[in-house]
Amino acid sequence: MFPSPLASSDAFPEVAAPLEETCAPTPRDLAATLLFALSRRGAQDARPVLLTASRAWFGEVGRPYGPGLAGLPLLLVPTATAAETLWVLEQALRSGAVSLALGAVDGATLAQTRRLEFAARHGEAVGVLLPRTLDALSAARRRWRISTAPSAPDADDLRAPGRGRLVAELTRGRGGERPGAWLLEQDDETHRLRLADRLADLGPPSIAGTGAPSGLAA
Repeated sequence: MFPSPLASSDAFPEVAAPLEETCAPTPRDLAATLLFALSRRGAQDARPVLLTASRAWFGEVGRPYGPGLAGLPLLLVPTATAAETLWVLEQALRSGAVSLALGAVDGATLAQTRRLEFAARHGEAVGVLLPRTLDALSAARRRWRISTAPSAPDADDLRAPGRGRLVAELTRGRGGERPGAWLLEQDDETHRLRLADRLADLGPPSIAGTGAPSGLAA
């Protein structure tokens, strides 16, 4: 059962902030988390996207499946250490050569995230950190917890999966943004995420921080 939608002022923030963080509660949510992170790129921004992470991270998680990126120009930059990942991320954002830069790194300090935010503003780009948890202090304007959701039914075959879906939980937002949760699905025509048809806000994120938010029917 879905609770009543919030006011229009609490609509899903489609325009990304200069620096955001996204986290997968469980390993099965990693693909949905990466999909959401990629969606924070501006719709009309033709600059490429950069993903940087340690070689160990790529070895554990794997690399994005090229044919599934729908022609998205994606640059992969493996690194040796977390410090090197942060350096690559900052330089890419500051350069203005990319529209979006993703960095899988844990333990970034408040000062380091402030540098990333300044770099993103300077390069008119969006930076998204992909930490394992959202516990540390951060200058990121928004912090998201992304969970995989059951796919939409297929209109032509009820036994087949439909559009992919995920739940995006805003656990912290600066500037008066209230926490909330939204069910998003992939649009096959635009290759971007959109609000699912019957959705608005799903209420506050779950207290436990794992699984689906309260009010979301399985």
